[in-house]
Amino acid sequence: MKIHTGWFPGVVGDIAALHARHYAASHGFGAVFEAKVARELGAFLTKPASSGDFFRAVERDGHALGSIALEDEGEGLGHLRWFILDAALRGSGLGRRLLGEALDHARARGLTRVYLWTLDGLPAAARLYAEAGFAEAERLTATQWGKAVTELRLEWVRPASA
Repeated sequence: MKIHTGWFPGVVGDIAALHARHYAASHGFGAVFEAKVARELGAFLTKPASSGDFFRAVERDGHALGSIALEDEGEGLGHLRWFILDAALRGSGLGRRLLGEALDHARARGLTRVYLWTLDGLPAAARLYAEAGFAEAERLTATQWGKAVTELRLEWVRPASA
């Protein structure tokens, strides 16, 4: 297994497929969701990187089995995105490690707040985010993915002493 810090062949398609399979099973999402993940991840990986941007992808045998990204939105704000692991890697501690590295990067680059959007009904993810210091900042029910789901905006605020 290798951790990449940037693009490698197949990473966009593999990560979009991981998201599509996971969220189709858990929440009934379809092609619109998968296409959005692929389009936005591809745009992130091909734009000039800011010093606050961060990307890691887990690769084994030429296939991406997980990823996490932090997009620097300026003014001390980062957006955590595309955080997913293949089911075979969940529970291994790898997700905790990747999230820790992303937040360490945020601290080192002077980001003071990091937010993410997730879905209600993902207890393992909710525990992981809470342990890392994320707290719910917003909750809304929307149908942008073809059915009503409750979306949560979670936010991490850098401690004053950090």
